[in-house]
Amino acid sequence: MQINTPHPLVAIVGRTNVGKSTLFNRLTERNQALVSDIENTTRDSNVADTSWRGKDFTVVDTAGIIDVKYLADKKLLSNPLSNIDIKTQKQVVAFFKQATLIIFMLDNKTGLLPADREMAKFFQKRKELKEKLLLVVNKVDSYKQKNEAAQFHKLGLGEPELISAASGAGTGDLLDKIFEILPGEKSDTPKKKWKGYKDEEEENDEANLDPNRPINVCLIGKPNVGKSSLLNSILGYERVIVSDIPHTTREPQKTEIIYKDQVINLIDTAGISKHGHKAERLEKYGIMKSLSTLKRSDVALLMLDISQEITHQDAKIIEEIMDFHKSFIILANKWDLVKNRDVKKWTADIYRRLPFVAWAPLQFISAKTGAKVNKIFDLVLEIAQARKVQLSDSQLEKFLKRIVKIHKPAKGKGMGHPRIYHIRQVGVNPPRFEVRIGSQDDLHFSYARFIENQLRTQFKIVGTPVSVSIVKNRKLHGTSEAKAAAQQ
Repeated sequence: MQINTPHPLVAIVGRTNVGKSTLFNRLTERNQALVSDIENTTRDSNVADTSWRGKDFTVVDTAGIIDVKYLADKKLLSNPLSNIDIKTQKQVVAFFKQATLIIFMLDNKTGLLPADREMAKFFQKRKELKEKLLLVVNKVDSYKQKNEAAQFHKLGLGEPELISAASGAGTGDLLDKIFEILPGEKSDTPKKKWKGYKDEEEENDEANLDPNRPINVCLIGKPNVGKSSLLNSILGYERVIVSDIPHTTREPQKTEIIYKDQVINLIDTAGISKHGHKAERLEKYGIMKSLSTLKRSDVALLMLDISQEITHQDAKIIEEIMDFHKSFIILANKWDLVKNRDVKKWTADIYRRLPFVAWAPLQFISAKTGAKVNKIFDLVLEIAQARKVQLSDSQLEKFLKRIVKIHKPAKGKGMGHPRIYHIRQVGVNPPRFEVRIGSQDDLHFSYARFIENQLRTQFKIVGTPVSVSIVKNRKLHGTSEAKAAAQQ
């Protein structure tokens, strides 16, 4: 359970609900961690790179320490059972060992609790951990509260840093302290554009074509289809907690990887359940985060449990993907559980049930055994290129002549067949096209679908939605199309 980072690692630890996720968001200047007043919200560990005064470091927001006995008892931590609490505490111990700096976070409003004293004793007994410990007291919002924070000196872990993660008070001083403690010189390397996964709205076309831009890929699907298991299989270690309890992953988990020199931000999301609108608060927040992550992704990896029937909920998730105009790959997981593994038969059956996305690539995998998992990112790279395809007017003119010979434009309303005067590309990521017909013409919607399919086939636009809009132009004067119309 090592975090692959070239930078010093700063681990934020403490009991549940002291504000670790709020501090993580503040230090990394993003809204990645799910923040709630409900205990044990963070089960997985959020990881992000950040920088202060030119020095780069990696921050990890760990799960809350539930009971020190989990940290101190090796027998408990070696328990093979799939107990979520044990797995989260194993992660915390692993981060203790890897971290260059441990921020031990306490809550000024609740005061010094027995659990805090137990954790302090845990660190006191371990010199190798105490030497890299920084005591931070959160929720100090006034001068009076600063006086109340004096009680934390009793722990014998040095002078505490007093902050309010929610308002940002004291976090600048905390960052200065982190800067002093961490090894290495100030970095002269400018920050790369697009570093990390930003909570941004859709970028413009020019930004979308930036070669330095990572490909944002999200894992999405119903609860318990194997999303977290797939992420672990891809990375080769237990990056996130895996459990058979629905909604184990409550918030998006981003991991930056490099595949064939291309940076890919891979985000594991919470399962989208059928009764999301009736779910408990945290599950509802997790589902909202999943949809928000999907909106800002380029490619969705839609996971299906192939050992179960395809449901209406699977179709609804595809509908969300389509509404956001995202590229996607259908991953038929748990292939190892299928007895009759006839790929052609299963492929035909899935596309029969989901005919409106027959253009999406389908890959049969087993996240558990790792079968075919290595093929996923080759598809991702191919799709990422397809999203950026740019066709010239001359290419599209030849294309139009070709498809009209194959299939004459079908009429909608009216007596005669419509005439297509022009087709041009109006956007990328995903590709968008505009077809212009006469002001009195009407093109049948099925022909627009025919154009989409032909564009995909002829220009290898793989796994990507193609938008074709029909425009009626009443003014054709002075154009080559006007001359062509006049000759009819």
